[in-house]
Amino acid sequence: MSNPLLQGWNTPYQLPPFDLIQAEHFAPALEQLMAEHRQAVEGIANQAEPADFANTVEALETAAVPLNRVSLVFHNLCVSHSSPELRAAERELAPKLAAHHSAIYLNEKLFARLDAVARQAVELELDAEARRLLQRLHLDFTMAGACLQDKARSEFADCVAELARLSTEFGQNVLTDEAEYALQLRDEAELAGLPAALRETMAEAARQRGLEGYAATLAHSSATAFLTHASRSDLRAAIWRAKTGRGSQPARDNRPILRRILTLRQRQARLLGYANYADYALSDRMAGSPQAVYRLLEPTWEAALGQFAREKALLQETARREGLPEDIAPWDWRYLAEKVRLQRYALDDAEVKPYFSLENMLAAMFDVAGRLFGLSFEERHDLPRYHADVRSWEVRRHGQLIGIFLSDNFARPSKKGGAWNSIYRAQGLHGGISLPIVVNNTNFAKGEPTLLSFDDVRTLFHEFGHGLHCLLSNVRYQRLAGTRVPRDYVELPSQLMENWALVPEILDRHARHVETGAAIPPALVAKILAAQNFQQGYATVRYTISALLDLALHQEADGVDDPSAFEAELCQHYGLPAEAELAHSLPHFNHLFNGGYAAGYYVYLWAEVLEAEAFARFEESGDLFDAGLADALRRHIYSAGNARDPRQAFQAFCGREPSAQAMLKKRGLAS
Repeated sequence: MSNPLLQGWNTPYQLPPFDLIQAEHFAPALEQLMAEHRQAVEGIANQAEPADFANTVEALETAAVPLNRVSLVFHNLCVSHSSPELRAAERELAPKLAAHHSAIYLNEKLFARLDAVARQAVELELDAEARRLLQRLHLDFTMAGACLQDKARSEFADCVAELARLSTEFGQNVLTDEAEYALQLRDEAELAGLPAALRETMAEAARQRGLEGYAATLAHSSATAFLTHASRSDLRAAIWRAKTGRGSQPARDNRPILRRILTLRQRQARLLGYANYADYALSDRMAGSPQAVYRLLEPTWEAALGQFAREKALLQETARREGLPEDIAPWDWRYLAEKVRLQRYALDDAEVKPYFSLENMLAAMFDVAGRLFGLSFEERHDLPRYHADVRSWEVRRHGQLIGIFLSDNFARPSKKGGAWNSIYRAQGLHGGISLPIVVNNTNFAKGEPTLLSFDDVRTLFHEFGHGLHCLLSNVRYQRLAGTRVPRDYVELPSQLMENWALVPEILDRHARHVETGAAIPPALVAKILAAQNFQQGYATVRYTISALLDLALHQEADGVDDPSAFEAELCQHYGLPAEAELAHSLPHFNHLFNGGYAAGYYVYLWAEVLEAEAFARFEESGDLFDAGLADALRRHIYSAGNARDPRQAFQAFCGREPSAQAMLKKRGLAS
């Protein structure tokens, strides 16, 4: 039988033929495509003609396309709709793919040609985007060890392959822990305090797992809601311990894995002449150095600790009334915070959620994209999809098709936790128009209808911001398209989009009661706005300590013998309150060990500094949909990709250097 991954995809917009693809297709397809890619690269490296931009740089861009096409399908399905067979394929193929790409970067003849083009860049009279591609590609090779010699080259390549294997194992362990856990509840006493919508989603979770009654799972939105509303402290403790214990179960203990990952990363950094992995990783980010990150994180930490202490005092008063210990357990924090929120702001999720149905919020974010950027979204029900939950839209700008947008919004056992944006195809113009295919993943608890907390709405808008970064991309080369920018810049378009979720005219039009259709009352909007910074000390403490842990961990030049002890010592050093705990403990810290955020978890806060400055421009204009500003935002931020230096792009839009003050003020942490 022919392999559908190796055929031309005779589907609308050449979407992957998901109905034909099986897990066993990936190994033979990727093996063949890697061989073809190696052959193409060898042809580029060994050609007789002198190296120039077309026969070396553009040729490399073109040669990568077939393998990238199938690799993207593989990586997306591994996190969005996995299976035992697909996980086995991932364990086999991840180190092979990593080794393949490493061998390309370490090809001496190829790098010699690329280096020759870089040295003659001025004489070649390249335009700005071509110069940027050459610069970025040359840096890609350098950072991947192209300048190393002899034994150091092979040692670096061995590190790359082993890291890919370990990272895959780490992520699969966390996914399995999340998928296998379910706290079964049967009687009313166990369900006390849980709102009707949450009970419905728990009943559905139980049905999916073949259980009677209700099942509390570790899906983020479901677990957070349970910790907020469940009346019984012992059940909250069970969910908390299961969630914080991911990746440290005896059968799937990630601690030896992450220890080895850290050792390999430090070895890579030293081979390339860096003191530690943090220095290496930050050399190609806006921050530039760990010291610059500490200058942002440590003042934020101090401000957050002060706010946390004030929040704790309020919760202790409520704990006394509830008969709970004043030494607040971490699993009791959200429950008590909800009581305080109800008391201080009269803001109840049960009152808010009916105005924020998933359907209406999808319409809201499409409306924002239309007003800002002239986009329209037309749903298609006939496009290929990998799961029944996936929805698809054609995206047009002023009538012209610019991409396909997929939305996969519900938690399920086959799906990684959290929320993320990805692509099945990047935008590009070199060699013909490449239409972007973009997918947003969230893990909402499915309901009829699905109702969102306001935090869920922000998550939806956040991932859509990433999606717009890919859809609006307008560059020649896929290597520079969309989100292919430094980590501490990539979160700017996403976090910026969150601001429009609370714009009054958007709320008035789309925040409609799911049963009556009535617009959300202005008084309720005022409560949401007033409560925006409620518990910001708690949230910022938990985030910032995780970012500090990440940075310190990757500055340890010799690795870390005991990650758990290192984590505990760092928390003690900074004075992390016991009630808060880390947002991400190391054994399940996927951002660091199964993602691209090593020595980079700080990037959300860094981007928030940029985002606060950028949105302030709209606020200062008096029109949050100012056409001139929106067009400048599109051109300089959302459409530019990495075709120009991010600092220059941000300056071109904002006209000023970013300051942390706007971010601290927005979080309610400014002195």
